[in-house]
Amino acid sequence: MSYVKIWVHLVFSTKNREPLLNKEIRPKVYKHIIENCKQKKIFLQAINGYSEHLHCLISLGKDQTIAQVAQLIKGESSYWINNNDLTENKFAWQDDYFAVSVSESKVDVVVNYIKNQENHHSQKTFNDEVDEFVTKYGFSVVKD
Repeated sequence: MSYVKIWVHLVFSTKNREPLLNKEIRPKVYKHIIENCKQKKIFLQAINGYSEHLHCLISLGKDQTIAQVAQLIKGESSYWINNNDLTENKFAWQDDYFAVSVSESKVDVVVNYIKNQENHHSQKTFNDEVDEFVTKYGFSVVKD
């Protein structure tokens, strides 16, 4: 039997960072993603976000990749959001995402960070958060 525990903090935004996830829609989307993850055997420890993005803390299974999990979560949830007419216009997630590994010793810190998104974004924009992640994790930003 294989034992694997690889924690990943996954962050993705709505297409063009449009603020489509209002306070009424967000809980429905979270609930649906949680249920979908259970069905797809994706271990989702925490989910939360703000008007234009979501944070997920996941633990990858032995046969899962970050790209597969991100696609399963994003693709199915956008389909569900559109099928249920939760937004006025067609909903889509941005193609790109952020994903960083999380040490077992920092899981609680990341869970708390994810849980406090509402408060966090009353003080900082998502663009500021993205810039902070790029700097903190040493991501290279490639301009098209």
